Amino acid sequence: MTAPVSSSSTRVTRAWDVLHGVLDPEVPAISVTDLGIVRDVVEHGDGLEVVVTPTYSGCPATEVIEQAITDAVNAAGLGPARVTQRRAPAWTTDWITPQGRERLRAYGIAPPGSCASEATGANVSPIRLMARNVDCPRCGSAQTERLSAFGSTACKSLYRCVACREPFEHFKPI
Repeated sequence: MTAPVSSSSTRVTRAWDVLHGVLDPEVPAISVTDLGIVRDVVEHGDGLEVVVTPTYSGCPATEVIEQAITDAVNAAGLGPARVTQRRAPAWTTDWITPQGRERLRAYGIAPPGSCASEATGANVSPIRLMARNVDCPRCGSAQTERLSAFGSTACKSLYRCVACREPFEHFKPI
């Protein structure tokens, strides 16, 4: 591997722009950048390195995401691109951008609450299985009930709104 080139380059900036359009395959309403899994883009003399942190170890979408990132960067003429994984620090739902949270809500998925303590900034718990104050993404009501701790993917749980009676998924805070 060659030495990194300054990350303020035009090529790196253009790569970030491209990555904003790469959607998560499990939740195609949110980009990999809004999801917070893209940690860095580094230019090397022989191409670009995109550093990602998977949402969790063993996530079945990781390989699909890596291929989508490589394909998008190469298709934009910015490659050759390669993806490397950085597992530490571990990904947290606190890395989801405000825009990403709004996109989740608009898609019908209740976004996760914060895992960090507001007073200290420290993580309260690595995984919170019992979410607090999950508002309905459709009508905004706080009158919701959990139907199952498990949704369509391991990172979501199933809820129902008592007010509008609509079921919805909640992105688990981790």
